[in-house]
Amino acid sequence: MVLVGRDRARLDATAMVIRDAGGSAVVATCDVRDATSVDKLGRQLEAHDVSILINNAGVAGPVAPLDDIEVADWDDVFAANVRSVFLMCKAFGPAMRYRGTGDIINIGSVAGSRPLARRSPYCASKAALCALTDVLAHELGPAGVRVNTLAPGPVAGERMTRNFIAESERLGITVAEAEAEYVGRSASQRMVTQDEVAAAVVAMLSMTGLNGSLVDLSAGMIAR
Repeated sequence: MVLVGRDRARLDATAMVIRDAGGSAVVATCDVRDATSVDKLGRQLEAHDVSILINNAGVAGPVAPLDDIEVADWDDVFAANVRSVFLMCKAFGPAMRYRGTGDIINIGSVAGSRPLARRSPYCASKAALCALTDVLAHELGPAGVRVNTLAPGPVAGERMTRNFIAESERLGITVAEAEAEYVGRSASQRMVTQDEVAAAVVAMLSMTGLNGSLVDLSAGMIAR
């Protein structure tokens, strides 16, 4: 397993967890938003047959009405959430096609299917990611490469806690009330967990007929 990101300390800590569990992990620092950095990563990994690519980089971006969003902030969100996937697929997809096998899973969001007010850059970027997945599935699928999107709903953890705190301050309600209002939108009346996201990725890798699909892991956030 190759762990890729900008924060070497966090990568090393994650690699240690994997090794302690009996696995193997290689760490490579890279800014996946930057073409030069991704090209360098591709050269570093030339000796490895990268057969599984999980594109998990992303940022939440600003929470504000469209007319209050700066162009630079919009561009930052698309760089992290869409450009990074384009660059990584461009770097490692051709070798998968040549070998006739491979899996690419792009981590999207329920926000790509269910609009969230005051979150236009994030929602638009996740919708774009779904479209990119569809196109790549048709380009690479005939060669035996599968490309899919996993769309989690809100994932319990520090990031969502920060969101609930900000929302409580904006609306003048308690943090518990802000959380209850948000998770109340889902059929299961709860958030998903990090372990559930990881398990879904593993399950998708075993589903050989899955290609060009959007897998909803939102606990019913977009249930019809």
